[in-house]
Amino acid sequence: MFRVLTRTAVLATTCISLHASAARAADLKVVVTIKPIHALATAVMRGAGEPKLLIDGAGSPHTFTLKPSDAKALSAANVFFRVSEGLEPFTGRLVKSLPPAVRVVTLAATPGLTLHALRTGETFEDHAHEAAAAKGGHSHGHQQHRPAPMQGAQDATQNDGHIWLDPANAKLIATAIAEALAVAAPDQAVRFKANAAELGQQLDKLDAELAEALKPVAGKSYIVFHDAYQYLERRYGLTPVGSVTVSPDVPPSAKRLTELRRKVAGLKAACVFAEPQFQPRIIDTIVEGTTARRGTLDPLGAAIPAGAEHYVSLMRAMAADLKACLGNPA
Repeated sequence: MFRVLTRTAVLATTCISLHASAARAADLKVVVTIKPIHALATAVMRGAGEPKLLIDGAGSPHTFTLKPSDAKALSAANVFFRVSEGLEPFTGRLVKSLPPAVRVVTLAATPGLTLHALRTGETFEDHAHEAAAAKGGHSHGHQQHRPAPMQGAQDATQNDGHIWLDPANAKLIATAIAEALAVAAPDQAVRFKANAAELGQQLDKLDAELAEALKPVAGKSYIVFHDAYQYLERRYGLTPVGSVTVSPDVPPSAKRLTELRRKVAGLKAACVFAEPQFQPRIIDTIVEGTTARRGTLDPLGAAIPAGAEHYVSLMRAMAADLKACLGNPA
C-alpha cells in the first residue's frame, strides 16, 4: 500500500494517510520527475538540500524507464513529486510499489490550478494518431474543441498535463511544494515558505515579461507537432491552429507526409514547430511546397541545464523561439 500526501497540509492526489516520520533538513531526500518541476523544487529547497531529478537530457516523461539507481533513490526518498500519472505513465505502477514512508505528491491536483482539457478534433489530433495508423486503425475527427479553463483538480485523464507552462500555475505549484516539504521537514518550514514567496515574486515578473514579449506574435497562426503548449498559448493569447502528431519512434509513411503537407497548407500556418526529438528532415518534408517556416519548441528544456534557473530559462527560450519563427515576415 502506498501513501500519498493530501492537502491536509495542502494538496495532493488520491490519497492515503501520512504516518511517516518527519525528516531533518540534513536527511531530507526529495525526488522529482521532470526538469521544470525540479527547478521549482530546487528553488524552494534552497539552503536545505537539493532534489534528485529523474528525467534528464532529452528523456520524455511519456516513455521514461527507471534505472536501478533511480528505483533505489525513490525507495529512500521522503517526498516524491510528479505532475500526474497521465503525463508520467511510468509512475502509475511505481507509486504502488514504494515503501510507505515515501510521500507521493501529485502536483496536478494542487487546488487553484488553471486546468485545460486535452484538445481533440480535425486540427488538434489525437496523440495516438500514429499508433492507430501503424496498426491500420483510423482516428475519427470531431469539431475542434477549445474548452474553458477549469479551476482545481479534475479527472487527470481528461486534462492536459503540461500545467507548468502557465507561470501562474508554476507559482501555485511552488507554494504546494513548500507546504509538502514543510510536512516532511518541519524544522525548515519557515525557510521553504520564504523561498516559495521569493520565487513567486520572480514568477510574477517573468509573467509580465513574457506577456510583453509575446504581444507582437499573438495573432500569428502556427502548428505544433505535439499539442503540449496550450497553457502557454492561453496565458498569452497565442494563435495555434493545429498539431500534426508524429511519433519519433514510427517514421510517417509517404501517404501520411502528403496528408500533413496538405494540412499545413490548408491551415495557412506561418510556422510549423517541431520538438528536439524529431529529425529536421521530417519537418523540411512537411513544410515543402508551403509558405510555412520551420521552428522548434521544447516544453521540457532538454538542452537547458537542470537547476533553480531552469524554469525561467525554459520559458524565456520558448518565447524567443516563438518570436524567431513567427516574428519574421511571411
